[in-house]
Amino acid sequence: MAFLVANLPPIKVFVKKQYLYDNKKGHGEFVEGVWISCKSIQGRALYFETYLPEYGALYDKLPISAFVTSPNIKDDLPLEELELWDAFSYHFTIVEKASLSGVRCKFLAPSKKWYYGEYLFTIDNCHADINTLNTSYSEVPEEHKSFNILELDNGHYAAQPNNRIIFYDKSLTPSETLKPDFKVSTEYYSVENKSKWTAGDDENYFYGLKEQK
Repeated sequence: MAFLVANLPPIKVFVKKQYLYDNKKGHGEFVEGVWISCKSIQGRALYFETYLPEYGALYDKLPISAFVTSPNIKDDLPLEELELWDAFSYHFTIVEKASLSGVRCKFLAPSKKWYYGEYLFTIDNCHADINTLNTSYSEVPEEHKSFNILELDNGHYAAQPNNRIIFYDKSLTPSETLKPDFKVSTEYYSVENKSKWTAGDDENYFYGLKEQK
């Protein structure tokens, strides 16, 4: 579990140059880079730190909308089209879900447009320090969302929650999928908050369970 900053896979990207000049110049130009780390600040968009080999420089705190896969990308998508939610907490983890590695997918953006691409990795938040006040929704079932990082066919990158994405596993997914018309989970599941059974009367290694009276 990381606090504030965590390493990223060294993915080669191109940075829209205007982001390197606080949007004052450089529009339509690009600088080659490599992702180094990600920063999770509660209430902010995910921030990406990028190494710029041409300059020998590290540039920090860029949103996912600052990056494309090629300098030939001409369209410029807004951040809110590519990332739906801000980070939930300063505590987070980065994992590549092995079963989804390179899997094709599509996500539904706020504009009601579907964007197609491939899964890269996932960023997820939690409240890791029980000794500090929890002011986030990172562990509230109906509010929590993870950030699946996608490389899009249009050359952009996106950070989207599970419930905005359709994944296409070539071996498992049928040619026609059903609409996932599920409800958001609101339950806190636990197996130790029930009072029916107890092991408190048994000191044996292979203990038994007794029904509480």
